[in-house]
Amino acid sequence: MTTTAEELESIAQSAAAAAPVWRASSATERAAWLRAIADALDANVAELVEIADRETRLGTPRLTGEVARTTGQLRLFASVVEEGSFREIIVDDADASAAPPRPELRRFLVGVGPVAVFSASNFPFAFSVAGGDTASALAAGNPVIVKAHSGHLELSRRTAEIVAGALHAAGAPDGSFALIEGREAGNALVQHPAIQAAGFTGSVSGGRALFDLASGRPAPIPFYGELGSVNPVVITPAALEARGVELATGLVGSFTLGIGQFCTKPGVVFIPAGTGFEDRVSAAVASVTGGPLLTDRITAAFPDGIQSLLADESTALIAHGAETPDGARPVVVTTDAAAVAARPEALLEEVFGPLTLLVRYTDEAELHAALSVVPGSLTATLHSEPSDDVARTLVLLQERAGRVLFAGWPTGVAVTWSQQHGGPWPATTSLHTSVGATAIRRFLRPVVFQDAPERLLPPELRDASLASLPHRRNGVLRTPAAPHPVG
Repeated sequence: MTTTAEELESIAQSAAAAAPVWRASSATERAAWLRAIADALDANVAELVEIADRETRLGTPRLTGEVARTTGQLRLFASVVEEGSFREIIVDDADASAAPPRPELRRFLVGVGPVAVFSASNFPFAFSVAGGDTASALAAGNPVIVKAHSGHLELSRRTAEIVAGALHAAGAPDGSFALIEGREAGNALVQHPAIQAAGFTGSVSGGRALFDLASGRPAPIPFYGELGSVNPVVITPAALEARGVELATGLVGSFTLGIGQFCTKPGVVFIPAGTGFEDRVSAAVASVTGGPLLTDRITAAFPDGIQSLLADESTALIAHGAETPDGARPVVVTTDAAAVAARPEALLEEVFGPLTLLVRYTDEAELHAALSVVPGSLTATLHSEPSDDVARTLVLLQERAGRVLFAGWPTGVAVTWSQQHGGPWPATTSLHTSVGATAIRRFLRPVVFQDAPERLLPPELRDASLASLPHRRNGVLRTPAAPHPVG
């Protein structure tokens, strides 16, 4: 069912009417609204998981955990709202003796207005209707309109019903939340003048098309897209010598997790040539089964991606996972660093599904030449030993990713205050993250009040409120937990 132009117009106008109420809502009100959504989702977890498994075939254990992650995100942002530092309050008192004379200035961040959110296919809860984009946009004080993903429409509708019902019961204004369906409606949504920002998780082609629409509006809006990522991994000779079997097992577990459909899958792994690591990976993957992929489009694209890689003369398919009755088998392909450096456009395209590319390097110069052409990614991982000099390698990895790991594997993203889940293009269209407390920053804008009468200031900027909120005054950071200025 596609949302009509008339329905979209009504939804957008309702969101625009609700925006001032959300912007003016107190921290207590906004946190309560977020927790009400989380509680309602938890109360309906069995029903939601059953629908999600029927539509995505991701399995009850994975999906149950994903609901918990989703409600955990909502509760995290409730605590972010209550803590208050997300507003970035700054006050400069008037100073007539300054050159030039300084007026009184009070600055903080406010919600941008209605936000469009585009659901992902691979995380039907955590990056979907009530996922991180929705949670952070609501926490920032904005109504949300979600475009449902075609891969799980029934789940999207039911989740939206629960979210809207929870917000209404908790006292949030009408127009706080809505769901639309259909590609044309999604294109129209990002162009609607009521929408002030958009969040997206999906393909490079789909995200780029929406990004261009958002940028091409008469009044352009920020578009925060998470698009594609190969998530490079570098393994040093010393690391392989110390724990080669462990690294092979860990890699296979990571690139096959969720049938290779995690946005943080290690897709390109740089390994020392002549160490036999390929054989260890082949042995580890041989007994690992794949399974059905999320959508028909993804299913059709996976073998095409494999064939595109194998079309390059440098590559070879060295291992398959176990046979599966339907769906995709895990695949391991090899190439060399010189080929990657020469033809990155052919060898470094993301293949969505259970495939990893092992890239052999003979020395650091060859490794660094190849790393220098790796596209922007969400993550970069370095497996080394204390004896290794990895300073230059680390610089290259840091330049290409928003999160750098030194142990373990990149699949699995903690939902915390400090988490970063973004990176240079094409990982994201912006440097801002879509996971973690600072995701809220995407949907806020700064406003300064100059010489404003106390009675006309927003409550958060009045002196009585500042006593309990983190803020900076005349250049000095003040926190309610500390009786004396810090910093």
